[in-house]
Amino acid sequence: MQCLNATVSPLLLGAINGLVQGEGLSHEKIVQAIAELSRRFNRERSSLNQTYLDNRLLSTAYLQYFLPVNLAKIQVLLTELPAPEVVEEFSVLDIGSGPGTGALAVLDWWYQRRVPCAVSVTAIDRSTGALRQARQLWNGYCQAAGLGEIDLQTVEGDLERRAWVAPVSKRAPFDLMILANALNEVHVEASDQIIARTAFVEEALSLLDAHGTMMIVEPALRETSRALHQVRDRLLQEKHCTIYSPCLHENNCPALVKPDDWCHEERAWEPPALIQEIDSEVGFIKDALKFSYLLLRKDGKTIVDRQPDVHRVVSELRELKGEKRAWLCNETGRSEIGRQDRLASPHNKAFDQWHRGAIVQIEKIVHKERGGKVSALGRIEPDAAVRIVRPA
Repeated sequence: MQCLNATVSPLLLGAINGLVQGEGLSHEKIVQAIAELSRRFNRERSSLNQTYLDNRLLSTAYLQYFLPVNLAKIQVLLTELPAPEVVEEFSVLDIGSGPGTGALAVLDWWYQRRVPCAVSVTAIDRSTGALRQARQLWNGYCQAAGLGEIDLQTVEGDLERRAWVAPVSKRAPFDLMILANALNEVHVEASDQIIARTAFVEEALSLLDAHGTMMIVEPALRETSRALHQVRDRLLQEKHCTIYSPCLHENNCPALVKPDDWCHEERAWEPPALIQEIDSEVGFIKDALKFSYLLLRKDGKTIVDRQPDVHRVVSELRELKGEKRAWLCNETGRSEIGRQDRLASPHNKAFDQWHRGAIVQIEKIVHKERGGKVSALGRIEPDAAVRIVRPA
């Protein structure tokens, strides 16, 4: 896996830890609540509802453990965005913000990278308590960084009611909109969740600048990822947007062809010491950031120029006896590609550095014929040039 050393800045960790300590809860209680939330997020999703952010213990557990992890995911994707086409102000809408996950990720990204324009963020959530925490974290970060007052507006609103659009539309259009781990939590009771969630995203896209980006991040679970793939397909069919990343095409998602398939990302990171400590106590392993995502645009801009020989790696590079294989995806579909170790050459040596999420270019893929049938497995020969167009 390509290591990009994604992490959480000391300024963010300081703001989070200061708020957690202010709650006066014991470490033992917080760790137990973290384990409880993890069960709800992963194995007992039927028991999950948005009220956990209004529970003092559960919301503190979320701040301590899940907020740093989700901040790191968003910041990984912020580095993937095209350069903002703005002059004076970069405007952001954090939808279903919780305690300001997207807002804080952008603030830290803007400060650390010295983005040469002002930044303004609007955060909307149904939880009064979560929005209060977002404000406290924002102010704590700004104070520690010596930033003075940076524009943050918080709006209380129910995302399942169309009325949520009106309070934030006054600040539209937005250069960036973030919907992080929230899409799977809205319209849970709808008769058709995919239709309801697609309509919700369509409403949000109406607030996006013509050259802006909408970032949707979801858990890497099969259920939530496949639902995101289905929303993606409906949005494209109805021509409401195009895909900047991760997809290299606008065809129907090939991961939906088989019921057990789904597409997700896995990015390396350096967990903060406290995250490692909690992992050790409860038996978690957070050695990588796992998530599914979409970066949506209205202007047709894409992360790379699309060509039939350019692919996204959508699996790990698997080492088998005498060969390596990986699954790729592009406009031609989802395909398995391999290279036998004995056929390694200077031309194809970049194959050995493939990792999930990388964008690669292959000069030629060979499908051999056996017994009158052409093999579905593609092969890379010694004379085929291979290069990594963009690492993850």
